[in-house]
Amino acid sequence: MLVYILGGLLLVVLLFKSIILVEERTYFVIQRLGKFQKMAGPGLGFIIPFIDSKAGVINMRVQQLDVEVETKTRDDVFVHLTVSVQFQVMNEKLWDAYYSLDNARHQISSYIFDDVRAEVPKMELDDVFAKKDDIAVAVRQNLAESMDKYGYNIVKALITDIDPDARVKDSMNKINAAKRDKEATLEEAEAAKIRVVKAAEADAESKRLSGEGIAQQRLEIVRGFKESVEDFQKSLKSITHEEVMQFVLLTQYFDTLNNIGANGKNSSILIPHSPSAMADFQQQIVNGTLVGAKLKDASEDKSNTASTETF
Repeated sequence: MLVYILGGLLLVVLLFKSIILVEERTYFVIQRLGKFQKMAGPGLGFIIPFIDSKAGVINMRVQQLDVEVETKTRDDVFVHLTVSVQFQVMNEKLWDAYYSLDNARHQISSYIFDDVRAEVPKMELDDVFAKKDDIAVAVRQNLAESMDKYGYNIVKALITDIDPDARVKDSMNKINAAKRDKEATLEEAEAAKIRVVKAAEADAESKRLSGEGIAQQRLEIVRGFKESVEDFQKSLKSITHEEVMQFVLLTQYFDTLNNIGANGKNSSILIPHSPSAMADFQQQIVNGTLVGAKLKDASEDKSNTASTETF
């Protein structure tokens, strides 16, 4: 009876040892007595207990490796680059991926160091920043060619960080700050220029409109004077032009005084300051008119004399 119980227990143990469960996107490397037997894919699998063994696990997922590389640019600036490489085992080269390399990550890191230090010294620091995508493409191409025979596919390579020497970085920051200050100064000067130009244009437009208004006002005043004189002469036919002029000037004089007095902010002195000065104004106007007439007559006589001498 005991023999049957022990036999049953042994059978259960052997059955348990023969079953393997493989996760998705994973392969088990199965060896038989130390020699490669098969690759067990995802799902339920069976092996011979105590003869077959699981030698290793191959991860089929995309993996990422970050490598920091220190190198020097063509303009002798030391720079640290962080290179991120995504790689994956090829389905058709599972044996190569497991048995060809002892440490795939270490091998990939070595190739990255070699590729970056071959590309960056050809460039100046500014070009490294501007052409980081070109560096990443070169790293990926070289890695893909080198790792293909080992069963690894290089999915993508990225330059995720570029860190120059601290002193160089400080100098770059100062240069950038100076450039931004210069741009800000230029923009501020341009804005000030625009404000001045617009203010000048507005002032010119204001003066133009003011001039038009004054001209129109004076035109209406002259028209009003004309109508006033004509109406006055029609009403009083015996009055002379000189008397009409004196009356109009006197009226304007008192109107002006009234306007000045109505505005409390004015502090002006009217010279001359008496109504009798209107006679002086009128006399000045008459004298000016007479002088103008004499000058006109003299000019016409001179022109006639010159014409006679010519004939």
